[in-house]
Amino acid sequence: MSHSGQHLGITDGRLYGGGPGAVAIADFQMTARHRFGQHRHLVHQLAWARRGVLTVQVEAQAWFLPPTLALWIPAGLAHMTRSADHAWMRSPYFLPSRCPIPWSTATVVAVGPLLRELLDHLAVPDLPPAQRMRAEAVLFDLLRPMPAAALPLPMPTEPRARRVADCLVADPTDDRTVARFAADAGVSARTLRRTFTAQTGMTFERWRRHARLRAAMPALAAGLPVSTAARRAGYATPSAFVAAFRRTIGVPPGVYFAHRPSQHRPPGEHDDRWT
Repeated sequence: MSHSGQHLGITDGRLYGGGPGAVAIADFQMTARHRFGQHRHLVHQLAWARRGVLTVQVEAQAWFLPPTLALWIPAGLAHMTRSADHAWMRSPYFLPSRCPIPWSTATVVAVGPLLRELLDHLAVPDLPPAQRMRAEAVLFDLLRPMPAAALPLPMPTEPRARRVADCLVADPTDDRTVARFAADAGVSARTLRRTFTAQTGMTFERWRRHARLRAAMPALAAGLPVSTAARRAGYATPSAFVAAFRRTIGVPPGVYFAHRPSQHRPPGEHDDRWT
């Protein structure tokens, strides 16, 4: 893969890799609320935040990705990527003809310390080809699916339910009851509940909990106190927030972010564009 990156469909990124390998690493510096609109690549991508939190959306499905998770995006799959706060996305791209990973759908993978360091290693400029090939072989071995850990938040399509969902995404601290939301949307509470279950696969309460926990992720990823994250998510106490986090994800926030990457400095500003 050449450093022009033109056949990758990469913009605003600094690209590392090339030669006979299957993988190139691109770095992106994303400001708060930065957004890459819907696009697709000719190559596979692993969307990963070296710092901060990413949201990747494919059709009505969205994944919230702290530095401990990444999303495999197969070639040709249309997607949108955005950041809530400042983020440093370090994203590997894989040539399909040289890649042994068979996944044909968006797939979450865990990013532990070894995988994180390996991605950093592959981003070293002018890495000798033999070292790059060995590192890529280990990278393929480390990619393992982790489908249930990224707080999916599918959006309802029925207009009244969608208005309610948009309100909760915009302000997860909104404490209106389902009955109040339903009345404001001009629908019965029973119908609103049924619509959420039918169109998102979740009860209204579970969907709302996912929306609230997603809103807390940037604070947790930045190492801010749990109390701060709890307030941003609309929880009255840190203990209520931790209980909801554990019930939803299976572990408390301290365990989920146990291997949060160190705050290395991202690449400097530059004028390169990969179009």
